Amino acid sequence: QVQLVESGGGLVQAGGSLRLSCAASGRTFSSYGMGWFRQAPGKEREFVGGISWTGGSTTYADSVKGRFTISRDNAKNTVYLQMNSLKPEDTAVYYCATGTQFGTPTRVADFRTWGQGTQVTVSS
Repeated sequence: QVQLVESGGGLVQAGGSLRLSCAASGRTFSSYGMGWFRQAPGKEREFVGGISWTGGSTTYADSVKGRFTISRDNAKNTVYLQMNSLKPEDTAVYYCATGTQFGTPTRVADFRTWGQGTQVTVSS
């Protein structure tokens, strides 16, 4: 079982950047696709992006494509979400999550476990 701890959230002005980190524990981290989803108050979970177990393939929601970048460092058991050109509508709690073994998550339903989340607030 992989356990996940997110960090790096905070308050930023529109147009700014943040980088979220997700530290994973568990000896099988490197064989799992990983990703991020977010949830704003009163809204459903929204897929943000996913990355394959090798890091060689990524997918993104249209709402973040070109602004967000997912990467991973399997040697450090860590996944990152670089967020640039942030908008107020990006405000949400961001969750790091595991996908299936050897897969690449493309939707919320692909996620199996997730962390406690980290708050991202973008002011206008």
